[in-house]
Amino acid sequence: MVIKNVNLETICGITSKMPENLYAEFAFAGKSNVGKSSLINGLMNRKSYAKTSSTPGKTQTINFYNINGAFYLVDLPGYGYTTANVETKAKWGKMVERYLHSSKQLKAVFLLIDIRHKPSDNDKLMYDWILAQGFAPIIIATKADKLKRSQLQKQIQIIRDELGIKGEAKIIPYSALTKQGREEIYELLDGYLA
Repeated sequence: MVIKNVNLETICGITSKMPENLYAEFAFAGKSNVGKSSLINGLMNRKSYAKTSSTPGKTQTINFYNINGAFYLVDLPGYGYTTANVETKAKWGKMVERYLHSSKQLKAVFLLIDIRHKPSDNDKLMYDWILAQGFAPIIIATKADKLKRSQLQKQIQIIRDELGIKGEAKIIPYSALTKQGREEIYELLDGYLA
């Protein structure tokens, strides 16, 4: 996959109408601070197009990045952000739910989980919820460079066990630093787009 053009085409807030895009969409969900913006930047081959921040909870909108005029990477708001009030969190949840329900072009949902830790209760809820929406979430285990190679498989197994993943569900270790896992994600995207 060669990324030629990237364009932040649509930003949807809590009250926005969702766009009716003509091209395939790939959504990225994950806890605040799991490295979602870094992953999206890595996939787009851009340093800081998607806003990264050391303050969790920066993405409070659904951002649609048009790639090569051919498909969209969709950045969903991070969940589990502690200082957002209950009402705001509920509104974000409704917005994400509305998107997952209403998008006619959504092909796959990628769920990002920090490989160094057991999936949180929020991660488990999100995984089950994506399944309930009819998607088989593809797990991206972020921050893989923070572990020794020998620890990767053990941590992947922990994620598998904690989420109750059955069968051959994909778990891709990813590093924003080394770009480990990027080619694998590109191959998946190419497969959906073929």
